[in-house]
Amino acid sequence: IMRSLVLLTFLVASAYGCGLPTFPPVLSRVVAGEDVKPHSWPWQISLQSDSSGRWRHVCGGSLISSDWVLTAAHCINDRYNYRVELGKHSLKTSEEGSVARRAATIITHEDYNTMLSRNDIALIKLSSPVTFSDTITPACIPDLGVVLPHGAPCYVTGWGRLSTSGPPADILQQALLPVVGHDTCSQPDWWSVLATDKMVCAGGDGITAGCNGDSGGPLNCQNPDGSWDVHGVVSFGSGQGCNVLQKPTVFTQVSSYINWMNTVRNFFILG
Repeated sequence: IMRSLVLLTFLVASAYGCGLPTFPPVLSRVVAGEDVKPHSWPWQISLQSDSSGRWRHVCGGSLISSDWVLTAAHCINDRYNYRVELGKHSLKTSEEGSVARRAATIITHEDYNTMLSRNDIALIKLSSPVTFSDTITPACIPDLGVVLPHGAPCYVTGWGRLSTSGPPADILQQALLPVVGHDTCSQPDWWSVLATDKMVCAGGDGITAGCNGDSGGPLNCQNPDGSWDVHGVVSFGSGQGCNVLQKPTVFTQVSSYINWMNTVRNFFILG
């Protein structure tokens, strides 16, 4: 019986391969953010804390396996408890196909630098694995060292604020954010030395950007085979506002942290 159970588990996993939504996103070139097609980014999660005495959305994140979520280190505060909601479209509505899991263990990067937002990455181990479904599947992860070309069309997704001082979104939003190459992003009138080669910059047109509440969420970039990789984790933007010209949203570059991610996950497998 065990063998057939293992085989069944494998078949379920392969039916829901990474980065392949059952309901593919509608990829429009809308300049500002827009409501997503329901469940078209099925790895997007809502990270929620009990800091206010009840569960409240604080950050985004990406499901990368049945029991691991990728997010930003700056989203985590040791004083609070966290849970992850998966399979969500509207945060205010009770939705069929959505589940919640407590964060059993949270590992922030040991060299995370708060002041400079360096190594702004964290992994969350869920209290129990989730079952992949039409509304919950993992994202793919890029290979070690992959650097996106300038202008690559990627999408940021999240429930962050709809404008700098506006309300947080209820419906998951998506926005096209073309990648800004490191040579451009590190220029003095862009992000200068704050942008390192372990970060991805995207956007910067003064109109579209990630905003408060999008932190930790994915920069989704499509592969030639149609699958989606999470190339970035929303890290920071301009203190002057969300949509500042030549201050693109800055993401932790996932491809620079593959070894770290594998080390963390292997520790729990072997531990």
